[in-house]
Amino acid sequence: MQAATSIAIERTQSPKAKPPQDQLGFGVYFTDHMFVMDYTTEEGWHGSRIVPYQSIALDPAAKVFHYGQTVFEGLKAYRTEDGRILLFRPEANFARMNRSNERMNMPPIPIDMAMAAIKALTLADQDWIPTDAGNSLYIRPFMIATQATLGVQPSERYQFIIIMSPVGAYYPEGINPVKIFVESHYVRAMIGGVGEAKTAGNYAAGLRAQTAAKEQGYTQVLWLDGAAHKYIEEVGSMNVFFKIGGTVYTPALNGSILDGITRNSVIQMLKHWNIPVVERVLSIEEIYEAGRDGTLEEAFGTGTAAVISPVGELCWLGEKLVICGGETGELSKRLYGSLTGIQYGRETDRLQWMVEVK
Repeated sequence: MQAATSIAIERTQSPKAKPPQDQLGFGVYFTDHMFVMDYTTEEGWHGSRIVPYQSIALDPAAKVFHYGQTVFEGLKAYRTEDGRILLFRPEANFARMNRSNERMNMPPIPIDMAMAAIKALTLADQDWIPTDAGNSLYIRPFMIATQATLGVQPSERYQFIIIMSPVGAYYPEGINPVKIFVESHYVRAMIGGVGEAKTAGNYAAGLRAQTAAKEQGYTQVLWLDGAAHKYIEEVGSMNVFFKIGGTVYTPALNGSILDGITRNSVIQMLKHWNIPVVERVLSIEEIYEAGRDGTLEEAFGTGTAAVISPVGELCWLGEKLVICGGETGELSKRLYGSLTGIQYGRETDRLQWMVEVK
């Protein structure tokens, strides 16, 4: 049985003070309300409700704590100059969430219910959407297994929850290149595993390598494949692209790489611009060789938080490779300007990605 489309709303009696827009950071502050919906194998999804933001009470034996049945998504709401509220490709996020649910043996979310929930919650807390340039409202839908029994079997009970956080501009002083450490020891995911699912364990598996990279002065980790430690997969928080000899290359989805919404959007945009883009297996040796012979023109990551993140330097087995002179390339600038222009309603949405909340 699917959830009814009606959503009960309980308004907070104690609204929070909103933080200054120039001090938002990322994921530090949370809005006044949250959405909650319950699942049991007997009833299906039910109890759709918006309630004041609050702690979650769970039994210590809840399966999420012991067996890791949890998935999440991330997207944003934007306030346009004329006051409209726009979401960027939310249906794609929920379609991907259901693919993650399938891999983690969790029940699918009715997408129409999820869309109704996200719109209702965004409207309830619309005063939290920042208006300063580059700021937005980050939206985090997630699902957890709540059945309180030990034993390695799928849960029979779940909660689907949406929380929201006003976030500052990722690049407050302009788009800047990042330095990335190529990881050759630790493994994040293997083909056949859960690398393509947006599940918590994928991110926990990368924390040790990420900490080590930061200790060496690098912002992120670039993961290689788990078998040969040779083929490029993704960066810890984003997919990755390389412009070589006029053509843009990105690792093909293989079951261990996240199918990024921004990744897919960039591919569509490049094709719309008639810029050659190829999805295929890419080795780290190939990238370094292109860097040495001068055909590597740019590299950039894509993700919800930064949109486009130029890569100015790689470090692999002690060898540093400076890309585009350590500066932001022209294609990275163009992609960032066009994508954010569409998201904030400044450019025409020719590919019909934006969904207005009203």
